[in-house]
Amino acid sequence: MNDDELLRYSRQIMLPDFDVADQEQLISATALIIGLGGLGSPASLYLASAGIGHLILCDDDEVDLSNLQRQIVHTTSRIGMNKAESARRQLLEINPNCRVTTIDHRPNESELDSLISQATVVLDCTDNFGSRFAINAACWQANTPLVSGAGIRWEGQVAVFDPRQDSAPCYNCLYDEEDDSALNCSENGVIAPLVGIIGACQALEAIKVVTGVGENLVGKILYFDGKYMEWRTLILTRRAGCPVCNPG
Repeated sequence: MNDDELLRYSRQIMLPDFDVADQEQLISATALIIGLGGLGSPASLYLASAGIGHLILCDDDEVDLSNLQRQIVHTTSRIGMNKAESARRQLLEINPNCRVTTIDHRPNESELDSLISQATVVLDCTDNFGSRFAINAACWQANTPLVSGAGIRWEGQVAVFDPRQDSAPCYNCLYDEEDDSALNCSENGVIAPLVGIIGACQALEAIKVVTGVGENLVGKILYFDGKYMEWRTLILTRRAGCPVCNPG
């Protein structure tokens, strides 16, 4: 790191359990963020500002006026712009040392596999089960840790799924692929700060995964009820016969 980087990241480096070596791990890391909406907005902002060296942003959607209530990486002037490109411009304003790659279309299976194989950590910031199942399977195949988040109405959840850990569960252990009850903000609504809280938690978990500092949420589901300001942590174990992490 040069002197400017040491100053930029000084408040992290001064932590008793986070030093220059940990910061260098962040600078050397690649984070793939899939979905630059309510969750991906705060997650990308915090990862860029914290010093992740390479961010790959994937979103095929365009910025809409109705997004701006919660998708804080975008601005009114960027309505109609691809969300990945909009986010790239904002992140480089915050940290020009961060390299940002954009994917402005929905990747097919082979492209998704390729993107995940390049990543140190993947953040699933999508809003539908189909994408979440596909991302989970690809992460498990590539042996890449996955930080999953979801938020709707007043409630959210965060989890980490890490195929590098023995007996760790995967997303399919939490939800079955036959479940078609996926909810999204456009149909059910969401209070603005909720996705900010969950997306920030995803960024923090991603930093912990990359550096190994602290204890992450592998084997746990962290639930948040914003209406009553309550947090709950539930234990998640590998499901017998899970087609992704425990077939047969």
